[in-house]
Amino acid sequence: MTMMFLMIPVALLMSAGAVAAFAWAVRRGQLDDLVTPAVRILHDDERRIPAQPAERADSTGP
Repeated sequence: MTMMFLMIPVALLMSAGAVAAFAWAVRRGQLDDLVTPAVRILHDDERRIPAQPAERADSTGP
């Protein structure tokens, strides 16, 4: 029974912390856009890969 006097307040504090973290995330806009992160991988990057440098005309090779 004495363990219940410890576990109930700990559980209530953890629950209050979870609710506070959720409220903070909602106020900061963390949950506003749920679609874009899921489809971001499907879009092409705007960055371009630099072209290979031109080979020297006087180089000898196979």
